[in-house]
Amino acid sequence: MVESPTAVERLMTSQYPVRSVLTTLANLPRLRHLPRIDDTTVYVVEPIVLERVVGFDLHRGVLASATRVPGPELDDVVGATRLLVVEGSNDTENLGALARSARAFGVEALVLDPTAADPLSRRAVRVSMGEMLHLPIVRCTTWPDPIARLNATGFETWALTPDRDADRLYGRGFPGRLALIVGAEGPGLSRGVLDTATALVRIPIRSDVDSLNIGHAAAVAMAATSYLTD
Repeated sequence: MVESPTAVERLMTSQYPVRSVLTTLANLPRLRHLPRIDDTTVYVVEPIVLERVVGFDLHRGVLASATRVPGPELDDVVGATRLLVVEGSNDTENLGALARSARAFGVEALVLDPTAADPLSRRAVRVSMGEMLHLPIVRCTTWPDPIARLNATGFETWALTPDRDADRLYGRGFPGRLALIVGAEGPGLSRGVLDTATALVRIPIRSDVDSLNIGHAAAVAMAATSYLTD
């Protein structure tokens, strides 16, 4: 399920088959120009009907239903130059924020461990402003051996940690192929990931602040290591 006009617009240019769209008369003009809209069943209802169907008032007048498609395997994305690897994050809002930043900073795929939350949940897609739908998502079935696989295919794998003994993110020089690894709020990265990664890196922050939110930390790291020049 995809909520809000912006996310639905991104859905229409994604790989996901669209089943139908539910909207209000006021929002209908915004949808008329979208790709595939002429081939999509569009239901127009009163705002109160839409609110009852959705269950809460965060849809901004548009809701769409789409079909999931199989995601890529890890070997399908090892030709990329930038990956974001996420371990243990069960917060769909954080996943949405990670996907939005990943798309903005040129990350080419999202790699999730087996325990991470559903990246195509309503909340994750909405928080990502629909960018989750344009990001290849690899769901690993074993862990942490995919990190070793990335190492073997030429990636530098940098584990983000607030540990003061970790290397500073800035000033390291940035490799051509890099996978940034972030962990869940609270527990952080597992020992297996920390032992397998090619480097442990930290973002310098004030000593009296414990850490950054996973979405903020990943955004800082992705921006700092981005290959984009615009």
